[in-house]
Amino acid sequence: MTDPQETYTTIRDEVQTVLIGKEEVVEQLTISLLTGGHVLLEGVPGIAKTTAASLFARASGLDSSRIQMTPDLLPADITGTHVYHESSGEFVLQRGPVFANLVLADEINRATPKTQSALLEAMQERQVTIEGETLSLPTPFMVIATQNPIEMEGTFELPEAQRDRFQLKLIVDLPERDDESELLDRFDQTPDLSPEAIEQVIDPADLLDAREMVVDVHVSDEIKGYILDLVGETRDHPDTSHGGSPRATLAFLNTSKARAAIHGRDYVIPDDIKALAEPILTHRLLLTPEAELSDVTSEDVIEEIVSSVEPPGSSVPDDRPTVSDNPIPHNE
Repeated sequence: MTDPQETYTTIRDEVQTVLIGKEEVVEQLTISLLTGGHVLLEGVPGIAKTTAASLFARASGLDSSRIQMTPDLLPADITGTHVYHESSGEFVLQRGPVFANLVLADEINRATPKTQSALLEAMQERQVTIEGETLSLPTPFMVIATQNPIEMEGTFELPEAQRDRFQLKLIVDLPERDDESELLDRFDQTPDLSPEAIEQVIDPADLLDAREMVVDVHVSDEIKGYILDLVGETRDHPDTSHGGSPRATLAFLNTSKARAAIHGRDYVIPDDIKALAEPILTHRLLLTPEAELSDVTSEDVIEEIVSSVEPPGSSVPDDRPTVSDNPIPHNE
């Protein structure tokens, strides 16, 4: 199974046997997985942020680890260290939980900035340095971090450099009434329902092949210009003191390819860019003090920019066929 669209639908259907009403979260986690990105999940307690990450890791067949971030956690607790073995009289490398395909950093903002920084090299270079020795991380490698937006006591705000390394920030909302009703019924019938109830449905080798298909998705010059216009507006907007970085521009390029692929297209359209604007930009914008005093939010600025920047005139590039003429083929 190397087709990105089938990869996504297979993961989504398996995850939804436990997780209800979080299809968009699963879609964007898949987009980041297919493009080598990292995801920050934010939401109030009890809405299945950690469960969603665990289910996603299990369904996609990734070797995963969980780090419960706390103020007393040290960088070596994440990366690992050399431990002295008395029997052999030698120091042996003890690898930390960062050596996994998918690393869940739960409540990341509860760790000190020093400990948070232990993830910087891993997230950007896919490697860690332990006492002068540089070690490569497994492929694929992905960090999913969670944070709670309403309980700030005892937390440390993520530095700009840390936030910028997250490809997407997803706001996980409370469920709709119908979804919560289904949740009640499902757990009434199966009280012990948990991530262990689902199975691996994706082969890691096929996942790497699906990544290669995403790379081949076409992005027209007009779409690239649209991306540059949007990111440029975040830098010039009167309510921002700091806009999107070049890393944000590249995030638009890569994630729009993946979104097109999982929706059965081999080319990007403006709707792909619009759908990804908020998760790519919301954590990267720094607002001016005046905007914050006026209760302006990053989401407000992004919505204004997306509505004001004119997208390319045609949703289908002139040199590309329509979806029905040339969808990404499924493996039989």
